[in-house]
Amino acid sequence: MLDWFKTNASKARAALAQEVGKFGNRRFMEAVAAACAMIAAADGEVSAAEKQKMIGFMQNSPELRFFDVDEVVTAFNVAAAKFDQDRQIGQAQALKIIIRIKPDEGAARLLVRVACAIGASDGHFDQHERAACRLICLELGLNPADFEL
Repeated sequence: MLDWFKTNASKARAALAQEVGKFGNRRFMEAVAAACAMIAAADGEVSAAEKQKMIGFMQNSPELRFFDVDEVVTAFNVAAAKFDQDRQIGQAQALKIIIRIKPDEGAARLLVRVACAIGASDGHFDQHERAACRLICLELGLNPADFEL
């Protein structure tokens, strides 16, 4: 059973990485970084450990390999800093960046899938991370149920 799960999870990540390559532009990259910041801040604050986890994920993620890692990390740090100043302002700013991809439903759906993968990257996709992903869905005009949220 565990082998089946690992095999299918690996296949799903590979397919997701291939799809991200289709949207490998700056706007999409910034939306991914903003979503990462939202996920990291989902429990109320962006701790140093969460920042390091997210940066590590971004540096090693096959989904993000199409982007310059330094640019992704910089965009994430900018978004995360806004959460450090004020949670509501940080969330509003992150959603403002995310909403820019709304006109492209394929990119929007892919962003939600990447956000879910980021939330689950530590093996635990908690209620706060799920709520952040649901909010991203709603802002993009997508049905959270389509992503099992």
